[in-house]
This record gives sequence, structure tokens and C-alpha cells, in this order.
Amino acid sequence: MKNPLNKRLFRELKSDIGKYFVIFVLLVLSIGFVSGFLVAGESMIKAYNDSFEKYTIENGNFRTEEELTDAQKEWIENRGVTLYENYYIEKEFSNDTTIRIYSNREEIDKICVMEGRLPEDKNEIAIDRMYAENNGLLVGDELISEDVPYRIVGYIALPDYSALFYSNNDMMFDASAFGVAVVDKTQFKDYLDDGIRYNYSWIYDNEPETQAEEKEVSDDLMEAIAQKVSLESFIPRYLNQAITFTGEDIVGDKAMMEVLLYIIIIITAFVFGITINNTIHKEACVIGTLRASGYKINELISHYMKMPVIVTCFSAVIGNILGYTIFKNVCVSMYYGSYSLPTYVTIWSAEAFLKTTLIPLAIMLVITYVILKKKLSLSPLKLIRRDISGKRRLNSIKLSKSIRFFDRFRIRILIQNKSSYITLFIGLLFANLLLFFGMMLPPLLVHFQGIVTQSMLAKHIYIFQVPAGAIDTDDQLSAAFSYIFYENKISTNNPDAEKFSAYSLKTIGEKGARVEDVTLYGIVDDSRYIDADFDEKTVLISSAYEDKYGLKEGDIITLKEPYEDKYYGFKITGTYDYDGGIAVFMSKKHLNETMSLGEDYFSGYFSDSEITDIDSKYIGTTVDEESLTRVSRQLMISMGNLMYMVDGFSIILFIVLIYLLSKLIIERNVQSISMVKILGYSRKEIALLYILPTAIVVVFSLLISYPILSYVMVGIFRMMLKQMMSGWMVIWLDPSVYIKMFLMGVATYAITALIEYRKIGNIPMSEALKNVE
Repeated sequence: MKNPLNKRLFRELKSDIGKYFVIFVLLVLSIGFVSGFLVAGESMIKAYNDSFEKYTIENGNFRTEEELTDAQKEWIENRGVTLYENYYIEKEFSNDTTIRIYSNREEIDKICVMEGRLPEDKNEIAIDRMYAENNGLLVGDELISEDVPYRIVGYIALPDYSALFYSNNDMMFDASAFGVAVVDKTQFKDYLDDGIRYNYSWIYDNEPETQAEEKEVSDDLMEAIAQKVSLESFIPRYLNQAITFTGEDIVGDKAMMEVLLYIIIIITAFVFGITINNTIHKEACVIGTLRASGYKINELISHYMKMPVIVTCFSAVIGNILGYTIFKNVCVSMYYGSYSLPTYVTIWSAEAFLKTTLIPLAIMLVITYVILKKKLSLSPLKLIRRDISGKRRLNSIKLSKSIRFFDRFRIRILIQNKSSYITLFIGLLFANLLLFFGMMLPPLLVHFQGIVTQSMLAKHIYIFQVPAGAIDTDDQLSAAFSYIFYENKISTNNPDAEKFSAYSLKTIGEKGARVEDVTLYGIVDDSRYIDADFDEKTVLISSAYEDKYGLKEGDIITLKEPYEDKYYGFKITGTYDYDGGIAVFMSKKHLNETMSLGEDYFSGYFSDSEITDIDSKYIGTTVDEESLTRVSRQLMISMGNLMYMVDGFSIILFIVLIYLLSKLIIERNVQSISMVKILGYSRKEIALLYILPTAIVVVFSLLISYPILSYVMVGIFRMMLKQMMSGWMVIWLDPSVYIKMFLMGVATYAITALIEYRKIGNIPMSEALKNVE
């Protein structure tokens, strides 16, 4: 026999279409956006991981001054590797960019053709896709170098350049000013006498299983090669930023999205709770009548769970469809806009399905069932009388007669609906939390751009690239001569130059942060650039280091050698005002002794003017305003797109949530509004009685929520940034964000109030007669 209650389902949906539509939008956007991001992220990271085998990515590369002889190649390959020629040439083009050009590759670091084809004739070139997009170049366009035109025949992705670092020592890559390309082998042969770079890639015969093993094997290989040839660079894969940076960054983005997901899950649980409570309040008389007619509690629970389950399941289906199509494509475009990734295949994500679909569905089922079970256990008589609070009614609060009648009426409404207004406040707090999460990110990045340039230790910082063999060799005599020769090459006559030592260690991943590099600076006495006094015990940490880890004077920091079981402990004696990175400052003598670098060893120069009398091949890293701007600019590209997406998503959910909460307040007072209509009050007067108090609560709730949000969001952001980034962004809350949020909240409620104002006119007077109480 069919359940006659099923006939009510469509009527329930029709009468509450606004509420269910809002829940539908909330769930579709949440499931679609987050699942789209997680699916895109997992698909891209799988494509990235698969590329190592699919495109035979090198285990490392080195560059020599002269081309290797056959005998030298054979000697090196006897050390457990296979060598491949990976020569390149760099050319300046008429659009003020530099392109590193390789010959068509067939054995190692194979080419992924994204569009068009590979070069087949002279003066044809296939360029990196992201470089092309950043410079507005299309297949068929021409690039000119030294008055020679090159016709672009294809877009490519080189697996060893997923991040377009010009140098492995660069702080950040710039995919607008630098790109990579390939030409036909015949064309490349014409370059052999034109500044060719003799670069060789290797593959291990037996690949190391861990990074620690890889470091040991690659160090031994470097020392062996340095005995036979003069090395200009040596980069094992685990240190190659052009290969590793992309994978690390994609994984890091997940931390931000998971924080957003947790906020959404909390909001979803809250919405399900208040909507089912509102349904019971509206249907209390009907439920009481059905209970009195013989319907069992479980039958009614089953009935009232059907519509939420139908709406949730339908939302989940639509959300997942959008997640795997539109939202996924948007997120993939974001990744392709930041990195030179190869083609990918969309994969099904069990994690995304669990977190975005199954968990919200489970939350809905549990909350709906628990609330229905509790409320429907009341006696039929209480339900018919709408006495569902379970609390004894207290005597009404006496109000002074000096207060105007309308004002007393509004106060009564506020008191009678205090539980609804508390719910409204909590809901607004959640809505603002989501909105704040999205809106504070872009200005935080812009502020960070200003900080990194203002907190420079010097206008120019030069860190040297020590040649292989100068230090890392067991032949101490050979190393000494090599280092003396090298030291003569890095001398300068620039009067602004000041020597310093530098050494890189890693954190041990304490306090929820990822393992990251810490730069130790050894400062000379009476430094012109570091305004601090150093003795043998002075250890100052940067203000960024202090802020990120909550450190203070007297604390001991523990750092370790990368890929080695060697630890160092330093007692903090103070803080140096430097927000540009995670750094430690001590005297040059102290650092050199601690790290056994030698008394006269130094790593670079601070200078307020450019140093021009040192060959660029000896300079590993240059830190100046341009390089720091490049860091913040790329950060805006890689994080900014995601942040603007989160921002837009948060604004939509904020509007949806405020509409739902405000709508429920009016619905709770339908019978009272109907009674006031019978007494002859106009729609405008009723609006002043019922909508105005809600407006006052909304305004006060918005204002009160901001201090609470500031405290909560700083904690959330600290946790998120620790997990997703190396270095530190000092958290700064833009005051204009509060003004924008307030105006948006007021405007959203104003629109909702207009909708509810119209609805007041549609409430029939007969509604008051249904109250049997």
C-alpha cells in the first residue's frame, strides 16, 4: 500500500522552494568547487608524477667548459650512469626575452607537444606553451633574433622545465622574460660555433631509493667528474627547482583548500540544523495531528527526511558533474597558467568524493535524524500547541510604559525570538568567516609585495656559486689550489661591497610547519648593512622567523643538515627586524667556526651599488629589488588566481547564507504577522515591527563578529601558511576589508528584506486562525 504522506512531498517542496533552492545552491557550489579543485590537483599531480617515467626525466645534469671526449664519457659512465648530450644555446629575441634552445629530444627529457608540431625545417621553432601565452605568441607567429625570423610551429612542454627557472639559484622563475624551445637537429648544428653550452644529462643505472641516498650518490659522482673535467654547474634532480618546484607547490595548494573545506562542512552542518528545526516549527501542528492519528515516530522521521535527502543527493549529483567539468577546467587552467605542465587525464578522486559528497550527506542524515527524533518524541498535544521548545514558559518581562508602543512591540519580538536571533548571529559569524577567508587573501599578497622590497638587507646581495672541486673533494691540495684560484676571481674593487658568510640548514618540521630552509648569515664586525652588535654568543633570528614559530629570546632552535643526521642547536639572544625570509644572524667568525668553513671563508657581498667586476658565472644568486619583485609577482600568479576564485566563491555563499537565515526569522513569525494583519496594521507597519528588529540584529551581529573573526582567522591563516609555504608572510589584515564586508552584509540583508517585505503581503489572515493554542 502506498504511503499517503508521499503526496505531501511535492507540496512541501513547492511551499519551501526558496529554502530548498538555497540549500541546493550551497551544496552544489561547495561540492562542485572543492571537488573540482581536488580532482584537478590530483589529476595534475598524477600527470606530473607520471611524466618522470613517461618522458624519461633526467636524474641530473652538469655543464662543462669544453665538450667531453669519448674517453671522458666512457670514464664517467663507468661510475653507474648513462650520459646523454643535452646541449643548448641561449638567444635574445626582439620581444626583450631570452629563450634557451635545445635540439629535438628523443631519448631523455622527451618533448610533450601541446599544440601544433615539432620543427622539421630550418628557422622553425616550437616554444614553451606558458612562455607563449605570457607573451601573446600564437602558432604561426614569428620570433626574431639577430635579424633571423623563426616561425612558431608548435607549443611544447619540456618535463625538465615544468617551472621556468633561468638558473637553479634564482629565488623564483619568470615565465614572461624566459622560455625554452626546441629546433630541428639540422638547425641546431648551425649553432655549434655560436656559444653552445655543453650540458649533459644522466640517468642512474640503479636509481637511489631515497633522497638521502641520492645526495650521497650524486656527491660522489660530482667529485669523480670534477677530477676529469672543469665543471660549470652540477644539478642532481632532487635539487633542480625547474623539476621539483611544481610538484611541491601543487601539493601545498591543497592545504588552503582543505581549510576552506572544513569551514564549509561546519557551515553545512549548521544550515541543516536550522532548516530542519524550522521545518518542525512550521509543521508542528500537522505532525501532532498525524501522531494523534496513529502514525509512528519512525514513519514521520522517514517522511520528513525524504525531501532533505532528495535535495542533498540531487545537489551532490549536479555538484560532482560541475566539479568534474566546469570547476575542474577552471582549476586546471589556473595550474596551466602557472606552470609548464604536460597534457593530463582527469582521474576519479575517492578523496574528493568522500570529503565533498559522502561527509556532507552523512552530516545531513545524522543531524536531521537526531533533531527529528528528539522533537517528534514530544507528546501529540504539545506538538499541536506548538510547544516544542521543551522549556517552561517564563512570565513576560515588564517594560516601562514610557517606551513607545511600537518600540515595546519590537523589544517583545526580539525577546520572544532570542533563540532565532542567536542562531542568526552564529550563522552570520560563519558566513563572515567564509567571506573573510576569501577577501583578506588578495590584499595580504599585495602587502607582502611591499614588505619584501622594503625589508631588503642591502640593495644588492650576491651569493657565490662555489665551483665543484673547490671544496667537495678528498684531495686537499687540489682543493686548496682550486679555492685560491676561485677566491681571486670573486674579489671586487667596489667600495660598497661588504663580505658575509652564509650557510643553509633545514628546520625539523616543528609546530605544524613544513620542513624548510633557514639561511644563516655570518656578519662582519661593525657591519654597514646589519645594524646589530655581534659577539661570539650573539644569535639573532629574523622577525619573520620569530613570528612564524612564536619564538622568543632564550629559546633554543634546532636545525639540521639537509639529507644528513647532523643537528645544530642555537640559543636565541634577540630578533633582527627582517620580514623577507627565515634567517639567523651571527658573527662571521661564529658561523665559520660552527660550520667548519675556515677562518677566511665568505659566501658573498652586501652592496648598495651593483658589482660589475666579477664574472657572472661565479655568482650563484643575486638578490635585488627586481628578483624580489619577481618572487611576489609569481606568488600573485600561482596563489592569486586561487585566491580570487575562493573570494568569488565565498561571496556567493555569504549571500546565500544571509538570505536563508533572514528568511527563517520571518517564517518563524508567520502566525504573529497574520494576527497583526487582522488587527488592521499595514504592510509598512508590519515591516517596521518585524523586519527592522532583524535589521538591527544583523548590523550588530556584523560589527560584533569582526573582532572575533580577526582572532580566529589569524589562527587559521597561521596554520594554513605553515603547511603550504616555505618562508613567511607576516599576516596583515586590511582595514578596508571590514568596510567592504559590512557594506556587503548590509546590502545583502537589504535585498533579503525587500523579498520578505513582498512576502509579508502574501501572508493570509487565516494563518492566525490555525493556531489552536
